[in-house]
Amino acid sequence: MKVKDIPFIGPILSSLSSKLYHKSYFKNSGEYWEKRYKDGGTSGSGSYNQLAIFKAEILNQFVEKNKISSVVELGCGDANQLKLQKYPNYIGYDVSNTILDSCSKTFSEDNTKQFDHISNFKSKKTDLILSLDVIYHLIEDDVYFNHMKTLFNANNKNVIIYSSNFDDDYGNKEIKHVRHRKFTNWVEKNAKDFKLDKLIKNKYPYSGDSKTGSLADFYFYSHR
Repeated sequence: MKVKDIPFIGPILSSLSSKLYHKSYFKNSGEYWEKRYKDGGTSGSGSYNQLAIFKAEILNQFVEKNKISSVVELGCGDANQLKLQKYPNYIGYDVSNTILDSCSKTFSEDNTKQFDHISNFKSKKTDLILSLDVIYHLIEDDVYFNHMKTLFNANNKNVIIYSSNFDDDYGNKEIKHVRHRKFTNWVEKNAKDFKLDKLIKNKYPYSGDSKTGSLADFYFYSHR
């Protein structure tokens, strides 16, 4: 076992690498995450410990209740969260080849899980598509818009977003890899074939420590 794989160590390393990189290194979102993962960073505290457990409980309940058979995730990251999920068939996409190689090795004996680069994504009929802790890391407008269009494609039966939902352009301030967006405005304007079925507030809301709380909530959409 590597040090970074120990549950309570991962978020600490992620926090340290995050502070280092958002101060000293940022060219664009894709290069930031590739470098972060290549240098041993993780997806962050949102994919570990109590936040990971909370997300898994919500998602597993939805998959079971709605008899979901196919799941696609945009921005799978280090897939630590995936270890807690019960998906019949899953494809995870990401911008980092380094982390995709790592995920493929981690789940090499699980033929229900596949991983691929986001540039290879092709829309097809999918029961559920996910965006978990991703939207507020999409600094560039074109990357954000493409992400949203991919989520709200008519081929997707259900969309689940786990994200903050307010405008705060941290990307031009001290945290270069974070830009909060009120994404529901985009959905209301551009995805009229989808309806918001449910909002679940975070069991662990942010109170000053990103390792124990989050600004993200769950938003459940379905194609009309």
